[in-house]
Amino acid sequence: MVIIMKLDASESDVEKVKAKIAQKGCHPYLVYGTQKLAVGVTGPTTQLDEEEFLIMDSVQEVLRVSKKFKLVSREVKSEDTIIDINGEKIGGKHLTVIAGPCSIESRQQLFDIAGPLKEMGLKFFRAGAYKPRTSPYAFQGLKEKGLELLSEIKKELGLMVITEAKDTETLDAVAEVSDIIQIGARNMQNFSLLEKAGRLKNPILLKRGLAASIEDLLMSAEYIVSQGNFNVILCERGIRTFETYTRNTLDLNAVPVIKKHSHLPIFVDPSHGIGIWDKVPAMAMGAVACGADGVMIEVHNKPDEALSDGYQSLTPKNFEKMLHKLEQLAPIVDKELDLCK
Repeated sequence: MVIIMKLDASESDVEKVKAKIAQKGCHPYLVYGTQKLAVGVTGPTTQLDEEEFLIMDSVQEVLRVSKKFKLVSREVKSEDTIIDINGEKIGGKHLTVIAGPCSIESRQQLFDIAGPLKEMGLKFFRAGAYKPRTSPYAFQGLKEKGLELLSEIKKELGLMVITEAKDTETLDAVAEVSDIIQIGARNMQNFSLLEKAGRLKNPILLKRGLAASIEDLLMSAEYIVSQGNFNVILCERGIRTFETYTRNTLDLNAVPVIKKHSHLPIFVDPSHGIGIWDKVPAMAMGAVACGADGVMIEVHNKPDEALSDGYQSLTPKNFEKMLHKLEQLAPIVDKELDLCK
């Protein structure tokens, strides 16, 4: 259920609505839009009578949400969510590019990649400190040392960073360093991790699982939002199909479909989606063309020596060529590439 209130509703009117919701054993969530205030309601909403709320001050409308996912749906909030991260906006007309290596290998490697990206105008740098891998024998990341190196990147280069939290035990340490916390495909339905991330203030980038449907992804986002953290960025990163010529099948269909049903911003990770470096620029442009709010690209200064995902990583030089193409494409789809000028 969603209760629509006047945007200028008094604090007293809002509190009365919240109190009535709580009396019935349900949970209220305030969702501010540009023209209205929505109070999302979860729990046993069948016990709520619409008429009881319609007669309350500042209440304009009461709606039943038909979808399984509630708080992330357009029924609760019709306009796009725009996330503010230290003054930088994600969503709306902003096209954000996040780039960096799959994993942190050394301080030298990190700065050799981050430096050129900073010069290109990027604001967000990604690199994995903890690396959940399919094989237990594969490189698992530098872990705590990796987080220390990301802190140096922030301090010395002024870049905002995104890195993955692989479990509830390491989430707090990641949250201290990361401006955006990534929850990877393998953890998309790690509900304990989602709930704990929902109790943080950090924006969360939630990747679609290897075999997850669009509804699965939105329901996982609902776990985060239901804990109070509405700063969620969805990410399409390819799903597993019968195709063997690419690493995954990049489901660009998901972008316009999610845009229709959810107000949350959505990114695309073409590096994992296709897994072949020279095909990444084309898929990145496809992502922008179909309405993505941003792309996340793997960049490595020496892809042939990378400890993980080298084959899908662009060199800084090739990444810069792609960036120029995205800059030309952005205005065609009514977006502006968000770079430091």
